[in-house]
Amino acid sequence: MKLFHSGVSPFVRKVMVVAHEVGIAGRLELLSSAAHPTQRDANILAVHPLAQVPTLITDDGRVLADSRVICEYLDTVGGGAVFPRPGPARWMALNDQSTADGILDAALLIRYELTVRAEGERSAACITGQTAKIESALDAFEAGADALADRVDIGTITVACALGYLDLRLPNLAWRRRSPTLAVWFEAFGSRPSMRATKPPAA
Repeated sequence: MKLFHSGVSPFVRKVMVVAHEVGIAGRLELLSSAAHPTQRDANILAVHPLAQVPTLITDDGRVLADSRVICEYLDTVGGGAVFPRPGPARWMALNDQSTADGILDAALLIRYELTVRAEGERSAACITGQTAKIESALDAFEAGADALADRVDIGTITVACALGYLDLRLPNLAWRRRSPTLAVWFEAFGSRPSMRATKPPAA
């Protein structure tokens, strides 16, 4: 399998954490990429119309994009360790994944606003609005932090990758002050071999 890869993409990290957790990280050939919100990578575009990372080429030549799709595929290949079976645990994990993906979407929009747009084109209202989404999601995870404990599933993996991305790209948000219980959980979860192996380079 081949994966278009970026060492700082939180969605790529989520895919790689899953691959490590299900024991198939060594089967992935990592392809360098230059994915960008306004300048698409021609190499990825040649295999998928969205030209985004992560994009996976399976052993049989199928092309999958979007971390949620790729993670579920890798989980199936690896024996189904991080996506719970249908039932309450599955809906909890999928809902946590969706909320944490929302944190990442908002953080990336802020990042793009600050780095892709010229200074005179930046929208303070956009940054404020996306920051509010992150903060409300953090508040929800803080209030329900007990439900994260002792779980290793697609939900907790995505939450951890989202918090790691906030550390990397939005350190001024200082999310730990807002979410001290969540911070304690993150320190423990972040010590997992899968998280240590996928830690992004310093910004």
